[in-house]
Amino acid sequence: MLDTLITNKTRVKLLLRFFLNPEAKSYLRGLEEEFGESTNAIRIELNRFEAAGLLVSWEDKNKKMFSANPKHPLFDDIRSIIRKHSGIDTIIEKVIKNLGNIESAYLSGLMAKGLGSDPLELVIFGGPIDREYLDVLTHKTTALIHREIVCTTMPASDAPAFLKKNKNAMLVWKR
Repeated sequence: MLDTLITNKTRVKLLLRFFLNPEAKSYLRGLEEEFGESTNAIRIELNRFEAAGLLVSWEDKNKKMFSANPKHPLFDDIRSIIRKHSGIDTIIEKVIKNLGNIESAYLSGLMAKGLGSDPLELVIFGGPIDREYLDVLTHKTTALIHREIVCTTMPASDAPAFLKKNKNAMLVWKR
């Protein structure tokens, strides 16, 4: 859907990278490695987003770092569109809220880094969780968002260890 609305693929990747996980920070060469695109194409889009106020930048040693600007008037709207595009809003509504005894849910893997890719990896903390029911909900939601969902469930007590190992994990829901 987003690819039809915004035809510049680099622009779409940057929107996903910075607005799916607003705490994400990156620099030009790092984005070049992640996206596999030329630095020139990325630089042009970074400059456009920064000039529009959608991104903020700062110097860190010899690197110009970028992140989303949460003070921009369209920040929440853009983030909402990106969440809808990725299917996260549907997952929260159709899966997480219907499972019951859930403490928190995190997006992990490439999607948590803002690299919109399949599958969507979700780690759910809480329990006990009816795995059969989770599989039914996940299957239905996969059909709705046209994106594979891989769910891992863990006791709430395992969350700190998971987060320590998975620095890019993105909180998508918390009780």
